[in-house]
Amino acid sequence: MQTQIKICGLSNEAAIDAAAKAGATHIGLVHFEKSPRHVSLELAAALRMRTPPSLKVVLLLVNADPELTDRALNMVRPDIVQFHGTETPEWLKLVREHSEAEIWKAIGLKDRQTLVNSDRFAGVTDRFLFDAPAQALPGGTGTRVDWSLLSHFEHRTPWGLAGGLAPDNVTEALRTTRAPLVDVSSGVESAPGVKDVDKIAAFCQAVRDYDKA
Repeated sequence: MQTQIKICGLSNEAAIDAAAKAGATHIGLVHFEKSPRHVSLELAAALRMRTPPSLKVVLLLVNADPELTDRALNMVRPDIVQFHGTETPEWLKLVREHSEAEIWKAIGLKDRQTLVNSDRFAGVTDRFLFDAPAQALPGGTGTRVDWSLLSHFEHRTPWGLAGGLAPDNVTEALRTTRAPLVDVSSGVESAPGVKDVDKIAAFCQAVRDYDKA
């Protein structure tokens, strides 16, 4: 089965085109003002309209209040909304009942118990995204997850791997975790928030080479 690839934190058409050309399956648009990858809802909506059908659009929100969440979903109309803060299962359930978008929940993976505890979101999230534990920012820090925590774990919910992935380590990450989806942001940048089209291509090629092996 082909590994899914999400290129997160895009902010311009050139990066979207690069992701599509390289064979990515998802792009991520970050609406979180503290992030160097933040895009306004107006720009996110324009980029969403510009994205080819081959790519699913993920809108990333962090502890957004109900008014902002509703406005973001109505303006951008993403395929998927990814919650990357301390959102509760009850909140995800409420959003799920009022939106046609898939619901993803990012989880800061500290230890094996984190995987067990994530079960409280079962039934209200369509996918977990296991990332490095939150620091000054909830994601996009380049900090690597301890891949061994995911090795041989029996996942009951679809999931993906984020946190410190890059073209030169994604193959090892996949061999260790067998993740069905990988998510990269800072690992394909030339500077914080600035995507590098060559790195995007190299990352996607490394994943496809793993799939063929």
